[in-house]
This record gives sequence, structure tokens and C-alpha cells, in this order.
Amino acid sequence: MAFDTTSRHSNLALVSWIQDFLVGFGVPCRLSHEPGGTKANLHAVLGTPGPGGLALSGHLDTVPVDGQAWTGDPFILRRRGERLMARGAADMKGFVAVCLAAVPDLLSARLPGPVHLLFTYDEEVGCHGAARLIEDIAESGWRPANCLVGEPTSLRPVPAHKGTMVVIITVRGTPGHSSRPHEGANAIHAAAELVGWVAAAARGFAMDGPFDARFTPPHATVQVGQIKGGTAANIIPEHASMTMEMRCLPGQEPRDFLARLRQWAAVHVEPELRRIDPTCGLEFEVRYVIPALSVAENRFLDLLGELTGQSATAESYATEAGLFAAAGIPTIVCGPGDIAQAHKADEWVDAGQLAACGVLVRRLAERCAA
Repeated sequence: MAFDTTSRHSNLALVSWIQDFLVGFGVPCRLSHEPGGTKANLHAVLGTPGPGGLALSGHLDTVPVDGQAWTGDPFILRRRGERLMARGAADMKGFVAVCLAAVPDLLSARLPGPVHLLFTYDEEVGCHGAARLIEDIAESGWRPANCLVGEPTSLRPVPAHKGTMVVIITVRGTPGHSSRPHEGANAIHAAAELVGWVAAAARGFAMDGPFDARFTPPHATVQVGQIKGGTAANIIPEHASMTMEMRCLPGQEPRDFLARLRQWAAVHVEPELRRIDPTCGLEFEVRYVIPALSVAENRFLDLLGELTGQSATAESYATEAGLFAAAGIPTIVCGPGDIAQAHKADEWVDAGQLAACGVLVRRLAERCAA
């Protein structure tokens, strides 16, 4: 917890610490870096390096603490009763710590199959680390047979979650004096029309579906989470930007929704922007797409249900599991803590959940190896 690995910072100090810890046990590690070299994934293999076996996956980055009313230093672990508090305690350094604590026991068990540790960067800002790690797995040949992503689920197996897409829409209009609106093109007004269309689409999903009762809410959602633009009340705004997020059900293609928005905007918004200056208009930048997860019943899911004693559920958030599953690695989400405690001041995880997860990791590794 003492390593500030907020997504805007490097994670290399923590990766180096973990690597030194694992090398001390003779565990080989493979790093894969982001293009700038300031962040890295770590792929370690307990046992003989190679394909097959079980992967235990967790991300090392956290969300910021800016503006949150913490009662102590967010990067110093504190205990209050059974609550262990720090940024990332629940999401999801607690799971990473559980995996590292299990290393001596898993090595001494001399399991016949490998146990992979997959620790990634930038999950909180688009799962960019997992995408890079999947490329590295293809290069190394160290492809696990099954993967457990330890996001906080209160140790309930999650074989299904929604996908997500984030898009930044930039509007360029024509500036001018507000007393002569016919001589300009108002970028904020154009952005507002897009916001109205997105809001109507959100109501449409809620009313008309499609629906999947496993999720809360049981339909796709879409919203505009940020909007910026303008200089002063008496200046026709030349620029505006907005950030749109969609969370979709398994089987829905978020890019199809974006195509509908772009088609509508081309007819109803862009002509007014280009009335005076044909170079004005809209730009759509897809920041990231995380696939939805939907795993059919299989032996790995049955085993998790047996070991946790809990039935499977679905979540409306997205995780790296969607990317691993899309790459052909059967993946289920199951980890300690409650997502309701994440991303807020005095984030915490229950110590009993960590202990129970430690038992689960050891038993799961033994059963998967067998």
C-alpha cells in the first residue's frame, strides 16, 4: 500500500519490489512495458515456466485520492477492528498481497502444473496493461489454462460482467461576438444536442432493453460524464468536448451504438457547424473498449463454486477478465472485499476476507494442478 501507484504515476518501484521478492524464491519473472517505459506488467510462473495451469491476476494501479476526506494517510495501511484501510486495499492490492503471501506454500507443494501471477498496470484507465500482457503471453508461450481475476466480489464467483466503452467527442465551431450569433457556430450548443441524444438513448435502453436479469440495472447504460468548453458569456464558443461512457450487456457491440450517434450527428449537428466554416465539425476518439464477460458453465466455474460455497453472480462493472476471455483464456472474477468499499475515502477490506481468499488461492491451485 505504501507504493503510490495511482494510474497517473509509474508503477516501476512496486514492480521492482515484487520482482525482488519472487526472485528470492527462485521464481522467474517476465516484464512487459508500456510504450513510454514508465510502467510494466509482471508475469511470474511458480513451477516450470510454460503454458497451462492456473493464473492469478490483479492490477497494481489505483484510482486517485484527490478531494477525498481520508481520516489518515491513504498510503499507510491502518487497521480498525477487522477493517484494513488504504488506497487499493479492496481494489485490488489486497488480492495481490494474498497471492504473494501464498508463494512459499505453493512452491513447497511442488504442484505438477504451473501457477501464473499476472500483475498489470493501468486497469483503472482502460485495461491497457492487460492488453499489453496478452501480447506478451503470445510472445512467451506462457499461456495459462484458466485465469482468476481477483477483483472484489466478496468471494462470489462472477462469470459475467458488462463491457464498457469510453469516447471523447470534440466539437469545433466558429467564434464570434454573442450579439451576432448568425456569424458563428456555437460549439457548446452542438455538444448539448449530442448530450440530449445520449440522454434519450439512455432512457430508451431502460424502457425497451434488451434486458438481462443477471445485471443491475438489467440493461445497457450510457451517460455523458464530462463536458467542457467556452471562454466567456459574450463569446460564441469555438470549442467544446465531452466524455461519453457506455456499459453494454454481453452480446452488444458498443461500436454499433457509436455508429448510430455519428450518423445522427452527421445529419442533425454537423451541417450547422459547417455553415460558415467547412473545416468545423465533430471528432470522435474511442479511448478504450473493454469486452463484456460471459462464461458458460464449465469445470473451473464449478470448482470455484465448490471451494467458495457461493453461487455465481454477475456485475455491472468491467474488468480485465473480459480481455483475457476474449483472448481465449477462460477467466472468472472472484476476489476479497466489496466493490462498494472501493474508490472512496477510507477504502477498506475485511481481514477475514483476505484470510479466506488465501485459503481459496491455495486450494484452487492444488485442484487445478491436479
